[in-house]
Amino acid sequence: MFEKEEWKPQKVYFVGAGPGDPELITLKGYRLLKEADLVIYTGSLINRDLLAGLRAELVDSSTLSLEEITERMLSSIRSGKRVVRLHSGDPSLYGAILEQMRPLEENGIEVEVVPGVSSLFAAAAALRTQLTLKGVSESLIITRPAGMTLERDEIGDLSKHGSTMAVFLGAERIREIVASVRLPPDTPVAVVYHASWPDQQVLTGTLGDIAERVEKAGINKSALIIIGGVVRRDGFRRSHLYRSR
Repeated sequence: MFEKEEWKPQKVYFVGAGPGDPELITLKGYRLLKEADLVIYTGSLINRDLLAGLRAELVDSSTLSLEEITERMLSSIRSGKRVVRLHSGDPSLYGAILEQMRPLEENGIEVEVVPGVSSLFAAAAALRTQLTLKGVSESLIITRPAGMTLERDEIGDLSKHGSTMAVFLGAERIREIVASVRLPPDTPVAVVYHASWPDQQVLTGTLGDIAERVEKAGINKSALIIIGGVVRRDGFRRSHLYRSR
């Protein structure tokens, strides 16, 4: 069905594993996993079902430093092994891939990024909505709150645009986030925990009550926050594509 690409020597593939459901990895990503000799994956963020039956050596990177990960990839690729660095979701969103790719490239190793399905899109699917919706919001803002690795965020200023907002890495700071958003208290909000995983949870509410709902459910990690009218799934206009003829 598809032309198979041959593995190149001196090349490491950075593959997006998708949001959790093992069937949501791309065909190319899954083929590379099956053919790999070494797969370094991002710990509990990866559904272990995706790794079942692989012939590759599996290495959990959650206990390794960047230098240890780099050395593992370099030594393996120089030994002629096929190496995949497996990231959750899509590597381009908060994946910290450039700092991993740079030392490989400096050592003459080629890298290729294989996109994945982001948890953002899995969350939208769980809500059965669009992130951009005619007459509601034509734009999407992706951001994260301040925390251990970010001194200051821009959530307050960004919220003034009135566009759909997707907030990553913020479940444990839900009260701070909703307090900083400069929109009416009845603005719809959804929090999706483990989007596409078997234990997925979807909580909906408003800026005024979502923090209490999230805290009551005990959700403090692995959740995406979506703010805006698209959560409500109404008030939209028919698109030009399906206009009356």
